[in-house]
Amino acid sequence: MTFELLAAAADAAPQSSFGFMEAMEQGGFVAWFILGVMVIMSVGSFYILFTKLFEQRKVLAQYKAVRTQFWKAGSLKDGATKLDKNSAWRQLVDDAILAENQHAKMTDKLEAHDWMHGSLQRSEDTINSKLAGGLPFLATVGATAPFVGLLGTVIGIYRALINIGIAGSASIDKVAGPVGEALIMTAIGLLVAVPAVFAYNWLQSRNKRIAELMHAFSNDLLANINSNGSVKPTYMTATSTQAAGQAARTAPAAKPAATTTTVKK
Repeated sequence: MTFELLAAAADAAPQSSFGFMEAMEQGGFVAWFILGVMVIMSVGSFYILFTKLFEQRKVLAQYKAVRTQFWKAGSLKDGATKLDKNSAWRQLVDDAILAENQHAKMTDKLEAHDWMHGSLQRSEDTINSKLAGGLPFLATVGATAPFVGLLGTVIGIYRALINIGIAGSASIDKVAGPVGEALIMTAIGLLVAVPAVFAYNWLQSRNKRIAELMHAFSNDLLANINSNGSVKPTYMTATSTQAAGQAARTAPAAKPAATTTTVKK
């Protein structure tokens, strides 16, 4: 009996007609258009986030081959074969070899260091430009999405004022729809902008790290070429570091130096 009374009371209770769909329907074409724009912004932002993150992780994973295999080769050409053909690091090596061959054919008196440094710098700029692709869209979304939502807010408030003027009173049934639409647009604008700004800053910082690694690698290539292959960077791996620590612990302690004391007579 108690459950039947509760069920009857729930059925008799007034149902709210001011949900999300009702507010959007009252907003009409403009509200749906603004919502569609922000949905496109959000989908595009997350697409760029995941694709660029995958691309960055691939570049950083390929860098391990540079540290562990490339510099162990006898020459740059042999080392290039140990790198992925389409990797950014392979592109730097190929451009360095090409620049060296081109300088040998030049008749103008141009320093080899300057020519190859400029060639490697152009290669770095090309790779960095590719890695930065899509980030301007994230910056644009982060900067404009709140204002797109604010446009929906302004339109919603304007419609609420019109309804109040027509009805002659600010009853809840006249303003709930437009005001709800305005608040929804504001919230959606923020929900679109915040992830875009976060993704932009995060991807930008990771690109900066990759750019620093590439610049250091370019300097190592330049030093190797100018020294005819005699200069190579030394990377301490985790295994070699542990071996060095183990050797230091097992090495016999040095005997203290003998001291003499002079006694004055």
